[in-house]
Amino acid sequence: MSVDEAEVAAQPRRRRGPGGRFLGILVAVIVLLFGVPWATLVWSGNAWPAPVFVAGTVLFVLAAAAFPVLMFRGHGRHDDVSARIADTTLGVVWVLFTWSVLGQLAGLVLLAAGVDGPARSRIVAAAVLVISVVLLIWGYTEAMRVSRVRRVDVVIPRLGAALDGLKVVLITDTHYGPIDRARWSQGVTEVINSLDADIVAHTGDIADGEVHQRRAMAAPLGDIRAKLARVYVTGNHEYMSGAQGWVEHMSSLGWDALHNRHLVVTRGDDSLVVAGVDDRTAAGSGVPGHHMDHEAALAGADPALPVLLLAHQPQQVTGAVAHGIDLQLSGHTHGGQMWPFHYLVRTDQPVLQGLSRHSERTQMYTSRGTGFWGPPFRIFAPSEITLLTLRTAA
Repeated sequence: MSVDEAEVAAQPRRRRGPGGRFLGILVAVIVLLFGVPWATLVWSGNAWPAPVFVAGTVLFVLAAAAFPVLMFRGHGRHDDVSARIADTTLGVVWVLFTWSVLGQLAGLVLLAAGVDGPARSRIVAAAVLVISVVLLIWGYTEAMRVSRVRRVDVVIPRLGAALDGLKVVLITDTHYGPIDRARWSQGVTEVINSLDADIVAHTGDIADGEVHQRRAMAAPLGDIRAKLARVYVTGNHEYMSGAQGWVEHMSSLGWDALHNRHLVVTRGDDSLVVAGVDDRTAAGSGVPGHHMDHEAALAGADPALPVLLLAHQPQQVTGAVAHGIDLQLSGHTHGGQMWPFHYLVRTDQPVLQGLSRHSERTQMYTSRGTGFWGPPFRIFAPSEITLLTLRTAA
């Protein structure tokens, strides 16, 4: 285990008790998320008739009060109906909050242009509402559709000539969850099989829920075809959903779970090491035997061979650089999923999406994700099934 991995492993497990500080932050976030849209649509100089003002206020108050209860029941007690309502509410209020803030700025422009009184506030309210509704309908459609294929060529100088043109299909962040997406999962499988892949990789966050809850949605993964290997690593959500159970279940479906280990694929006279490490949160999860360990994953591998590494989070690329990895495949970011959430994602991750270089040898491809987490919306961050074609040096 490397030094950085030992530090992660040594971190104490987070306390689950809410505490006064947590509750204070939670209340503040809820007040902002629901309060800003309420002020923009209902209160802020609109001069709506009293019944409209009262009805709008009651609606926002009830939604704000119900939201944490539904979120706790849905994700704390695994009530899928509550989770669906809470997740959808989160997505709706996030879009309303974002465009309400932008609407208030637009209101200042209207004020400077001489538009005054209720007219200005009503123009802002109408614009915010129309834009939000359009984005939510479009975002829901994007989230629920079978992902488009994104094709990327990656040059790996150490790749042998016989492996030139090797096709790797990457899926990640399927997040089988409270919404039944068994048909969607089957559609994803059909698209992957049409790509005639040599290797199919799943880089984690397979589901939100235990195997017994999401078995039907995951079942089509067993029908995915690959000429050389089907490989899988855990993501951070597995450590909230029975990680070892998912490792065992993927193995039962015929996938190689790269639980800090590797395999070697060969075509012609050339070979490629395909390795995987657990998610960086594994050490603090309390799941026995789970932790990020690049050294174990590469133990016994021929150092002369190029290495393809599966690691859920882009943050894990520091370990890839330290261990001379040629290409890391990751997910986790969802490309931000709902604009402008990607600005927050970038404070935690070095890359949002796409192909990036991190040393003279190490490159990383970060997928925007194949599914979605939580709110069933994707806004300016489309999902993807990635076809990576590996090329030797020109």
